Amino acid sequence: MEGEAKTQALRSFNYGVYVIGTRNEDHDVNAYLGTWVTQTSFDPPLVAIAVREGTTSQAMIADTGVFTINVLEAGQKELAAHFLRPVTRVGNKLATVEFYTAETGAPILKEALSFLECRVVDKIERGDHWLYVGAVAGAGVHRAGESLVLRSTGWKYGG
Repeated sequence: MEGEAKTQALRSFNYGVYVIGTRNEDHDVNAYLGTWVTQTSFDPPLVAIAVREGTTSQAMIADTGVFTINVLEAGQKELAAHFLRPVTRVGNKLATVEFYTAETGAPILKEALSFLECRVVDKIERGDHWLYVGAVAGAGVHRAGESLVLRSTGWKYGG
């Protein structure tokens, strides 16, 4: 397999930009920037996220089985960048970001366009990521707008 062709082909996928939130059993919250998100079923409503192995968020999702998907608006690149790094949490990433919790206790960003709250119903460990399938436990729309897409940020993830 030719490496550069594989990388370019995988990077040509269209990805949204999301803030994936979670919590641990002590109700400490964390969030990271995610792009590998998809709906997998209408009935029941299911979604899947891919989470890098060994990260703080992956450990928290494994611990509690809950996560939120916060849909960002086009133009919220600065907010998205806040959640890019580090892979392991240093301090509280949500200390300067307004959020609230609801059904699952995972953080919902007040500035997000919309959100889904999910409970893990299946998980698969493959390669350097975990795939978590979540049943939608709650959802909300804060306002209408166009969602942020990875290609518009100039960032690359995948390949």
